[in-house]
Amino acid sequence: MAEKKEQRRGLGRGLSALMSDVEISPGRSEIDNAPKSPDRLIPIERIIPNKDQPRRTFTDAQLGELSESIKAKGIIQPLIVRIAPTDPDKFEIVAGERRWRAAQLAQIHEIPVLVRDLDDQETLEIAIIENIQRADLNAIEEAAGYKALMDRFGHTQEKIAEALGKSRSHIANLLRLLNLPVPVQEHVRNGELSAGHARTLVTSRDPERMAVEIIHKKLSVRQAEALLRTENQPDRPKVSPQPRIAEVEKDADTRALEGDLSAALGMKVSVGHKPGTEAGRVTISYESLEELDTLCMILSAAR
Repeated sequence: MAEKKEQRRGLGRGLSALMSDVEISPGRSEIDNAPKSPDRLIPIERIIPNKDQPRRTFTDAQLGELSESIKAKGIIQPLIVRIAPTDPDKFEIVAGERRWRAAQLAQIHEIPVLVRDLDDQETLEIAIIENIQRADLNAIEEAAGYKALMDRFGHTQEKIAEALGKSRSHIANLLRLLNLPVPVQEHVRNGELSAGHARTLVTSRDPERMAVEIIHKKLSVRQAEALLRTENQPDRPKVSPQPRIAEVEKDADTRALEGDLSAALGMKVSVGHKPGTEAGRVTISYESLEELDTLCMILSAAR
């Protein structure tokens, strides 16, 4: 279905093919990669940035560090460019704007580039993929990149996971962070909260208050999880107790069903019937927030 959708929008190539020029090993910076042979060297003044570049923040410290490396070693990873739609004498950056900015600081006059024939959609898609692969990306920026690939280009979580070498659960967990209030997301962007802290806050009744408390007390992720477990206990509203399902000896079919469901989910599942009726209850027990995340993803995918 996803492949048919791509054909309808006329890309003519898959996500993996688009990644072929921007693949970067996880955890490595752009200056450490094995060099690719450039198509050509282009004067730096003929290169222009992409106005739709999804990444807008380039810190002085990062540019300064990369500039010093370029002075010492040159630009090892060529930029990906296309002929600028507005000026055929210029080349528009598809991937590598930070290298271009750092090269200007290093007073480099010519830039190694790979020239590619790409349309506007492919250009934006590659720019998003290249940003996702940056080692210094925070969890919210990474999640926003995955969401953009899904919303703008119709890619599924499974396809993105396969193409980028990530697990589907990693992508699903990060996407859930985008449901957090904007102030909490800003704490993650600013490095005040880790992705682990943010995942803990997804199930909180008051994530903004908890985020401030975690930051103020400098809590670890485990301590934040413990804080979340106690969050709802003191002031839970009183509710009428539910009638207990009578404990009866379960037949072999029910026990087999419990075993199958438990194996499928990787969690303990209990099935109970109300005697004399067709009603009952299915209870799923999880032992960690990671298991709860997995359960939520399974249930969401089944809708």
